[in-house]
Amino acid sequence: MSDLAALFDRRLLAHRRQRAAARACDHDFLLRRVLEDFSERLAIVQRSFPVVVCLPSHQGAVSSVLANLPSLGRLIEADTLAAASAAKAPDVIADEEALPFAGGQLDAIVSALSLQFANDLPGALIQMRRALKPDGLLLAAFLGGATLKELREAWLMAEDEVCGGASPRVAPFADVRDAGTLLQRAGFALPVVDSDTVTVTYATPLHLMRELKGMGASNVLQARRRVPVTRGLLLRAAEVYTQRFALPNGRIPATFEIITMTAWVPHDSQPKPLAPGSAKGRLADALGVKEHKPKGDGSADA
Repeated sequence: MSDLAALFDRRLLAHRRQRAAARACDHDFLLRRVLEDFSERLAIVQRSFPVVVCLPSHQGAVSSVLANLPSLGRLIEADTLAAASAAKAPDVIADEEALPFAGGQLDAIVSALSLQFANDLPGALIQMRRALKPDGLLLAAFLGGATLKELREAWLMAEDEVCGGASPRVAPFADVRDAGTLLQRAGFALPVVDSDTVTVTYATPLHLMRELKGMGASNVLQARRRVPVTRGLLLRAAEVYTQRFALPNGRIPATFEIITMTAWVPHDSQPKPLAPGSAKGRLADALGVKEHKPKGDGSADA
């Protein structure tokens, strides 16, 4: 995908992740929440996964949590070179948009909080499906459309007021419906998608912005305005944020929506829907109610 067609500047994203890597553990509350959820989900799956890829590895944070699960075998840490810290390099240099794995080699892929920055999310999901064995599992979590909705609104209003027009500063993340559709288009079976909304409070909007910078997740949109933010614009955005969203105690809320996807590569052993007309019982019997046949020719008035 050319830079002109790309939504995100992936090189800038890698640079910012590299710069933030040394202090990443100070800003990893969302990642820890996702990994706890991953552990619970994997623990109830009644099967083993001999070869699992952690994409990305988040400097070993993913494998350090999942290593305690007896159902998981070898954990392969995959990440971009620029995002890896010197102390914890990944096992494989890999990018969601250009996976180096041969087809049908992996039992599971876990992806924590990175797919929201994929320029070609459908293509990334297709590559993951191809890399997995039949009946292989994809477990992925990414930030959804409600994420940072307050910050998005504050920036738009402040920039329109100060600069006479707004530039994109908060990414347009996908929603739950998009995720389910993309999984099916990529060829996955048994897709399950759910959403978890997390509201975090900060002393001021500037504290939130510093948190995002510490995550390596500040603005990496290709269409961003390429001039430094002026002090006046920054303070006006913070002022708008506080005026519109501050809580009674003076703190400001920030919304993060975590969308989690679970899906499997098709396999003959998986349950399949019955063919139409093949049911051996009546719905009325299953519900314990009396069946009433329609009167007349069965047509209804509009």
